[in-house]
Amino acid sequence: MSGSSESAASQVLDKASPVHHKLTSSKYERAIELRGWTISTAKYPISNSKEIDEDSEKLTIPLPEMIFGNNAVTLSQPESGITLNWTSFDALDTVNKNGTDLKVSYSDSWNKSRDDHSEEIKHVTKPFDWTYTPSYRGSLPSDSAWKWEETDQLLPMELLKRQDPILFYDEVILYESELDDNGTSVLSVRVRVMPDRLLILARFFMRLDNVVFRVRDTRLYVEFETGVVLREYLVREEKYDTVKARIKPYQIDEVGTLVNDANWVAEQCPVVDGKMETLKHHV
Repeated sequence: MSGSSESAASQVLDKASPVHHKLTSSKYERAIELRGWTISTAKYPISNSKEIDEDSEKLTIPLPEMIFGNNAVTLSQPESGITLNWTSFDALDTVNKNGTDLKVSYSDSWNKSRDDHSEEIKHVTKPFDWTYTPSYRGSLPSDSAWKWEETDQLLPMELLKRQDPILFYDEVILYESELDDNGTSVLSVRVRVMPDRLLILARFFMRLDNVVFRVRDTRLYVEFETGVVLREYLVREEKYDTVKARIKPYQIDEVGTLVNDANWVAEQCPVVDGKMETLKHHV
């Protein structure tokens, strides 16, 4: 959905910034243009019943209670033809639609031996779709000349830890569910643009009470000077009781806060799967 129906967008050329860039904003959309790249976010009201019915029929699954079907994050470089985006529809289209429902009291499976921790969790969790767990890492047009290839190159964490000026920041919620009052499931996308680089974090966080925590992170990194585009995908999962047991005695009053803190939970969960990729042009 475009913001054309809104009042004229405001445009700002920030000449005082370390790098020349243009900021654009309207009621529901924001964008920044710099160094040949455009990064935009769309944050609209929750989908209405008609939109929900239409998307549910196309996806063939019931949708989460809170679905923001018109929200999106888009990254593009017109000169090279790169376009990447994140939407709730594309994310939900990667949810397993053929599995049986995960039962809240699925304790028998969680009492098995932990000899092969990652394989155990994958086996137990794979079929279940009602937690709305996506295998989504963003959308690339099917006819794009750009393709993802695996790489040994890692994200430059030291550069990302630097206190560089933030030219643009936003967070977009794509969907959220309370899992029938048994926990929470949310997919969000955060954008951070600095003078020399940008980082997009698409995070799926799920807490199923007394069963499992799940965090799936996609970090997309762009270095403006070199044009390098990297994508890191990490899957973290751990049993609910194991994570809760790591709460320190002095934090006992913060239990409710900690189990809903995706950053804290991610630190407690081991990586059970992952992939590093780079975007390459194919003629």
